[in-house]
Amino acid sequence: MKKFIKRIVLLVLVVGLGYGINYCRVSFPIISGYGAKDICSAVFISHRDPKEVIAQELGKFPLKLGSFEVDYKDSSVTGSVFGFSKCKAIYRKGLGATLVAEISEEEIRKQHFALAHLPAVNQDTVAWPMGNKTNDILPDEVDQPALIAAVKTAFDEPDTTKPKRTRAVVVLYDGNIVYEQYAKGYTKESKLIGWSMTKTVNAALIGMLVKNGKLNLDEPAPVPEWKDEKDPRHTITLRDLLQQSSGLDFEEDYSKSSDATNMLFRRADMGAYTASHSLKDKPGSVFYYSSGNSNILARIVRQTVGENGYHAFPYDSLFYPLGMYSAVMEPDASGTYVGSSYMYATARDWARFGLLYMNYGLYNNRRILTKEWIQESVTPAVSSEKGEYGFQIWLNAGEPHSPANRTYPHAPTDLYYLDGFEGQRVFVVPSKRLVVVRLGLTQYKNFDSDAFIASVISCVK
Repeated sequence: MKKFIKRIVLLVLVVGLGYGINYCRVSFPIISGYGAKDICSAVFISHRDPKEVIAQELGKFPLKLGSFEVDYKDSSVTGSVFGFSKCKAIYRKGLGATLVAEISEEEIRKQHFALAHLPAVNQDTVAWPMGNKTNDILPDEVDQPALIAAVKTAFDEPDTTKPKRTRAVVVLYDGNIVYEQYAKGYTKESKLIGWSMTKTVNAALIGMLVKNGKLNLDEPAPVPEWKDEKDPRHTITLRDLLQQSSGLDFEEDYSKSSDATNMLFRRADMGAYTASHSLKDKPGSVFYYSSGNSNILARIVRQTVGENGYHAFPYDSLFYPLGMYSAVMEPDASGTYVGSSYMYATARDWARFGLLYMNYGLYNNRRILTKEWIQESVTPAVSSEKGEYGFQIWLNAGEPHSPANRTYPHAPTDLYYLDGFEGQRVFVVPSKRLVVVRLGLTQYKNFDSDAFIASVISCVK
């Protein structure tokens, strides 16, 4: 019996050791890669103190296992875990931060892209929305004292051990700023990450190419890996990719090493990596949220626009015509913008993007997106059983025959929203003529978005 028990104990130890070694092997590069990239962007784009970023963004297990060093001389951040799995992120002016993966740092630094030129405009002298001069006269329809109280709740911290960390809120009514508030240390100039809100921006770029006749929603997606008509992936359309119903066998799980984490923190060409995946479901039949689909779309934008104009395209065609002069999209190591996740902008600029959708693609008397594109974007995909998704944007429509079953039960069914990791939101409520931006670092799922947006909506008569 004693020998049997010893063998069991030994087996358990061996299995445990094997599991631990494997966990370290697959997880350490993701921890060091995530941290290096996050700090690099926060320090060199948002001009934040790296100690604060490490304490707040990377303060939870397992991210807190990482050690990070900022090099201001070459604008980089290097991360490791107990000295292992070193990863480096580099900052390049006009491009933001890029994680070095599969391609050498030297090769990445030698890349030369034709970038956009920031317009020489003092926005403080120009009226909103193209500038920052706002109208101090509030419309009678808005109950300002109630609105101030509603927004204040987003910043309240009843439990300091699990902070909500709201950093910015901007409220637009009928296209104008009616209230905004920022946390200590943050202002209307602070550039903040949108995470998966980037997906909707990436979709807008697709929409512009559709508008110009360069892409077709219902033709096979122009993905080189799928061009063979005998390939079952050949039938995947742009619509399928936009509606998260490509059917690709891709795992979106951030709690472990998965396709999503490997794509973001270990691959040079994220779109190509995802495109290499096999088919799991019939295209168009199953809704499955995947950042991989978004990065395939980003690569399609690059291939469609062409190298000469691609890196300036989001800026010259979308951001600058909206007055979004703070926006920064960041590329992967291959040079393709990470359309799933990596975009920084001020809260006001995120609001400007929401206003574009509120106005059905018309902005400052300029047609940026077609009305039809916006309408299709906010129409539930057939594959989304709860009516929760359109073209890379979340919807509040609810189930077709049971609209009460929806994400925001206390908000109208016409609400739709950009949704990013750790509580980033841009809400658009057409029936109330509202655009509401909330940015922060909510790591404990303790920010009640439903109560928040409902309270803001209630302030409009």
